[in-house]
Parts: sequence; structure tokens; C-alpha cells
Amino acid sequence: MSRTALFIPIASFGLAAGCATGTPVADAMHPAAAPADAALAAGLPSVVRHSGVASVSVAHVEDGRIVALEAAGLRAPGEATTVDTRYNVASLTKPVSAEVALRLVAEGRFALDHPMADAWVDPDIADDPRHRDLTPRLALNHQAGFPNWRGPDGLRFERDPGDGTGYSGEGYEYVASYIDRDTGAAIDKHAQRLLFEPLGMAATSYTPRGTPSGDIAGSRSGVTWAVPVTRSAPSAADDLVTTAGDYARFLVSLMQGEGLTPALSAERGRVQADRLAETCEGIPDAACPEAAGFALGWEMFVIDGTPYYMHTGADDDGFSLAYWTPATRSGTVILTNSPDGHRAVLPVLDLVGADPAFVALLRAQASR
Repeated sequence: MSRTALFIPIASFGLAAGCATGTPVADAMHPAAAPADAALAAGLPSVVRHSGVASVSVAHVEDGRIVALEAAGLRAPGEATTVDTRYNVASLTKPVSAEVALRLVAEGRFALDHPMADAWVDPDIADDPRHRDLTPRLALNHQAGFPNWRGPDGLRFERDPGDGTGYSGEGYEYVASYIDRDTGAAIDKHAQRLLFEPLGMAATSYTPRGTPSGDIAGSRSGVTWAVPVTRSAPSAADDLVTTAGDYARFLVSLMQGEGLTPALSAERGRVQADRLAETCEGIPDAACPEAAGFALGWEMFVIDGTPYYMHTGADDDGFSLAYWTPATRSGTVILTNSPDGHRAVLPVLDLVGADPAFVALLRAQASR
């Protein structure tokens, strides 16, 4: 089974059908009765059947509150999934790691544009002077110049840092190594302190931490089941285990602007690496957003003046998606344990009544 977590652009879905104030995150933990909740409960089993995925776990947020939380399908042969089942969410790890980095910046531990070479240089590139140009910002917006994963000859630059974009898990691993050396603590320790504990994300971790494997959804491709993929050591780029509800708690915190200064919130609120041409290729002009590209930890789209943030996670054992917008403080988390879980995305978003403008962009991309 591949351990590679690839970013899946929306065009690849192949779908079948100082901290800001606001509502405290602790008040957003429990789903409130809402039309989205009833629609999701009634329709999710049908989504599982028609998409062919093993299971789907969904959390939907409106006005900064979790208003729908449902799961359907199987987490293992003969075992029903529940909203408490944890999933390997592959590259949905990256937004969490990026947020840890940003909150450390807010604490004054380092700066987004500080040379990482002051604390960390990977031995593979120590003889390449371009390592001195690497900064946390360039790694978090996929402009570090690295491939997605290092090859058999080790880590190498594919391009100069800052010279074009290239989706890279290695960039996130580099930031994690820098954080470890610069602060004296690994990224998972900072995540526990800054995110998991204060937000009540008790089911979320970079490694299983001794959790029985039956607590994490296995994967099914066709009729073949496999044990869940997990990490023995934390990866900043891949294989976080979590629940849809926990990840929605994370989104609520982002919507509230918690843990960041206004300046850092503004940095996260803009496209840092332009990808508008790739986003709009092959779709009608009317469906094209005004801006699109990599933000810090997310892919970002601006549609009719409204920013939307999205990331996916795709491995051989599952597909996941999360999106959110601070404009209406709404968003959705969709976790599956099948590699073709992308087939469930549009049907789920339709069930919960997700932001029409964002869904229309996904639909245009899927139909090209």
C-alpha cells in the first residue's frame, strides 16, 4: 500500500453525482438540531451505497457551530462505522501542521520569513547553497522547490525556492524538523498544547498512541479490506488520525481566528502562490473564481469576493476533504476509508446544503 499522500486538485474528483473574538469553540462542540442534520442522517446511507465507498463520516458547520454529525457504512468487515471512528486523513494533516506553525509564529518563536538554515539543514542538501533560502512561508505554501517526497537518492531541489509552486510533503516535513530544532519540541507536542487539548480534539493524533487498531477505520478497495495505515513517528504531512467531529472543531477555531494575531490572520487570508490558470483550465469563464492558489496550509479560492479554503487527503486507503469559509463561518468535513471516496463528496455537500458558490466550482471542475 502506498504511503504517498498526494494533493488532489478539484479537477480530479471524477464525481458520480491578537485572537479574534466570537462564539467560543467549546460552545460549538455539540451538534444542534438543524435541517442539515436530518437531511444527512436520512441520506448518508444512500450516498454510501451509490458511491461504492466502505464508509463516510461527515461533520457540517454553520455559523461557527457543528450542526450535523453523521456516519454510515463499515469501518471493518461486519463492523459499522460511528461518529467516534477515527480515520487516517492523509494530507489533511498538512493544514493542522501549518496551523501549529502559525500559532508558534504568533507566540514569537520564529518568523514566517526567517531562514530555517539558522536551526536546521537537511544533510541531503547541505552542499546546495539554496538551502539558505528556505523559510517556513515557502514550505507552507508549496514553494520550497522540493518534490512531493524524496527519492532513492535523498532530498533534492527540483527548482529554486520561491520559483514556482510544486506540491510537497517534504516541505512540511522540513518545517517540522525546523520547529523541533528551533523550539526544542516536536510538532506533535506543540499540536497537543496549541490545538488538540484546548479544542477538545481528544481523538486526534499524529500517531495511534497505543490505540487499538480496531478504533481506526480499515480501508476497503473494491471487496478487499486492509488494515489501517498509521505512523510510528509523527509526520507533518501525512497520516494524521482523527474523527470528522474533531476536525470540524479545528475548522471552527480557524473560523474564529483563534491563536493568531490580526497580521497573521491576514497572511493566512490571501493566496500566496497563484494557481488561477490551473484552476480555471477547461471550465466556463462564469465558473472561474477571481483568485485561486495555495495559502498557508490550504488551497484557497475567492468566489464573488468570498474566500474558501479547501484541502484533500488521498492515499491508497482513503480519501478525505475539508473546506471552510470565514465569511459565513461554515464548512464541511468528509472522511472515507476507500480510495474512491471522492465519489461521495458532491452528494454529501448537496445533502448538507453547503455553500452553493463553492459547490458550483467543484461541479464545474468535475464536469470538465
